This record gives sequence, structure tokens and C-alpha cells, in this order.
Amino acid sequence: MFGEFRQFLQRGNVLALAVAVVLGVAFGAVVASFVNDILMPPIGLALGRVDFSNLYVNLSGQHYESLAAARKAGAPVIAYGVFINAVINFVLIAFGVFLVVRVVNRSMLAPTKSCPYCQSAISAAATRCPQCTSEVGK
Repeated sequence: MFGEFRQFLQRGNVLALAVAVVLGVAFGAVVASFVNDILMPPIGLALGRVDFSNLYVNLSGQHYESLAAARKAGAPVIAYGVFINAVINFVLIAFGVFLVVRVVNRSMLAPTKSCPYCQSAISAAATRCPQCTSEVGK
């Protein structure tokens, strides 16, 4: 059982997945900092000095100076400003992943041509069709 587990861990795709998770967490932290520290302050300033991370609805009926004070007191709150920041983080991370996948897909797609006999897609450099084994030339 342990030998099987060791073989599983030594496979390349497990290591690649581990690296991807670590890089994804790091990328998420960078995007979160970008949103919270660079993007949202000018947007908040443009909207009348609004601090999105401090926007909340207090459900207790008591007055608190900030979201931190309400949470410290244990008051039930809906922290919609934090949610807005999280949505922006998600959109930026999803867009970044989309761009990476798009670049990888374009670089991995090899040029193809159609076999004149069976019409299957084959490599542009192929001289013989792997499907019908016909010679297709260059």
C-alpha cells in the first residue's frame, strides 16, 4: 500500500498539481492585496471617501463606529463591503487564469491539416495518416 502511495506521489501530474496550488494561493494573495490596497482606495475616493472594507449592515439595532467594533462586540452584521472586495478578487483571479490558459492553449495547439482520404485532422508535418495509414505527402 505504501509503495503504491509513493508511486502515486512521484507521478508528474501530482507534483504539477501541488505546484499549481501553491502558485494559485500566492497569486490569490497578490490579487487580494491589489484589490484591497491599490484598486479599491481610489474607487472609494471617487465615490465620496467610501471604505468598502468597512461597509456593513448592523442587524443588532445598536450603533457601532466600525465593522471591527461591531464584530468585536459580537453583533450580527452583513459585511457587504468585504463581499464586494471578494467578488472583485474572484473576477480578477478568474481573468488571470483565463489569460494563462489561453496562452497555454495557443502554444500547445499544433498546426493540423485534413487527410484527403478519411478527412481526419492530422499533424501538418505528417506524411502518413495515423487513422487510415494513407500517404498524405507534405
